[in-house]
Amino acid sequence: MSTMAADFMNEDGLFFVPLGGSEQFGVNLNLYVSDGQMLAVDCGIGFADDRFPGIDLLLPDPRFLEEHADGLQGMIITHAHEDHIGALAYVWERLRCPIYASPFTASVLRKKLEEQNLRHVKIHLIEPGETVQIGAFKVQFVPVSHSVPDTCSLILEMSYGRVVHSGDWNLDPAPVVGKPTDEAAFKAAGNAGVLAYIGDSTNAEVNGRSGSEADVALGFEAEFKKCDGKIAVTTFSSNIGRVISIVKAAQACGRQVGVIGRSLHRMIGCAYECGLLEGIPDFVSEEDLGLIPDDKIVVIVTGSQGEYRAALAKIARGDFRGFSLKRGDTVIFSARAIPGNETAINVVKNNLSAGGVNIITPRDTKNVIHVSGHPCRDEIAEMFQWLRPQVVVPVHGERVQLDAHAAFARDCQVPLVLVPSNGSVIRLAPGVPETVDHIETDILAVDQKRVIKATHQSIVARRKLQYTGTLHVSLAVDARGELLGKAKLETVGLVDFDNPDEERIEEKLIEEVYDLLDELTWEERLDDHFIAEELRIGLRRFCDHMLGMKPKTTVHVLRV
Repeated sequence: MSTMAADFMNEDGLFFVPLGGSEQFGVNLNLYVSDGQMLAVDCGIGFADDRFPGIDLLLPDPRFLEEHADGLQGMIITHAHEDHIGALAYVWERLRCPIYASPFTASVLRKKLEEQNLRHVKIHLIEPGETVQIGAFKVQFVPVSHSVPDTCSLILEMSYGRVVHSGDWNLDPAPVVGKPTDEAAFKAAGNAGVLAYIGDSTNAEVNGRSGSEADVALGFEAEFKKCDGKIAVTTFSSNIGRVISIVKAAQACGRQVGVIGRSLHRMIGCAYECGLLEGIPDFVSEEDLGLIPDDKIVVIVTGSQGEYRAALAKIARGDFRGFSLKRGDTVIFSARAIPGNETAINVVKNNLSAGGVNIITPRDTKNVIHVSGHPCRDEIAEMFQWLRPQVVVPVHGERVQLDAHAAFARDCQVPLVLVPSNGSVIRLAPGVPETVDHIETDILAVDQKRVIKATHQSIVARRKLQYTGTLHVSLAVDARGELLGKAKLETVGLVDFDNPDEERIEEKLIEEVYDLLDELTWEERLDDHFIAEELRIGLRRFCDHMLGMKPKTTVHVLRV
């Protein structure tokens, strides 16, 4: 197992290295290396769970790219979903490499860069269908249908062969916005010979096809006609096709449409900028939502994944100013739950239900109110038939999805399948493709105004504090170690001060401080560190005996 030295960088050959996104959903960062030249693909965020208290966003660590920056020819962003684009603004200053993206993707990226005060980053605009040369890599940007406009798969041609990097895609026959998947381009690549397919595994366990966004507008229309009060629809902010479907359905039902949520406003602004919302009427401003009768309004809101600070969660808690939902109103969830977000989503649903709001999810209705942007098995099989790759490398998913994709590829008679983990070094050519090495990878965390490692001790300490609480003791002693005045004690997460019976706990802890001091010899009292350690250990033992937990304990001794 080599480390960041990465001996393969000095070898002749074509290598693929997933630096993120091949063990989890999100934090996608992929790397192609051809004779020492590197091309990065995507740089996305992941969403933190309760293992990372105080953290919302996770990022792939670009350290390997940074340490080999001389060989980095550029980075391609395949589309504008957060798990593929969201991290770049946080790490770009560490890379400062050329960026390549389609028009809508570039528009979204510019706004993200501006939020980090990066206003002059060069982005090369590539139209879907265009081919460019990036160092040793000839790259064809192939338009594919997905739940965000201007999504592209990549056909990479190097001296060693041809590789298809799918990114996110499906075979929607009638996308509401953007181009359908370019079947001819993939068939042409297959006829010319495809060495490897690096493919989306999200729906590899799902039979059938993902469906068409064109059906969603009809499904919304049928649902809207059943509703009497206000309607709120929550979906991914980047799903401009879904926004258009909602607007079409609302128009058919005589309703106007408003938008709540910063990310939705940003994405819609980018769509207008790129000419993707022509013919769509103006949205009702947030300030005017209250002026529209309940049965004449549909509001699109952020928060489909239960994010605590998103608009829907605030509305469900009654914390949102200017718009509220009441008994008899309806909320439609037009998105699938990203694995790991189910608990947060249920909290929002419970709050809505407690207020008498009707909740509709894709499972609650026969009408189509959501289709996936990712390929199901029939679509994956079709892609295999077009490309006829020598090897399939599943990416984009947790291990379960990657293994399901691998098993399905074998069922489809793909000659060779290699399942990577983050950091796997896969030599695609020359010779038989195989995993030849592994490099260190890491995850970063966005901690308010700084970016730190996900293993940072501050996060580790917070995680412990979630379960143990804290105990702080301060005391002053004279030159002989005799206590001056009273010891001061403070606890966090141990005592309910509204419960009179528990107030006695702190009194017992203070008594234990005095008892522990009395047990010390006069020689031991001359050492401040010894006093602090004896009290710390003794108080933790006392808490364990009394409460069944060992809190994080600090003792400050001041000698006067």
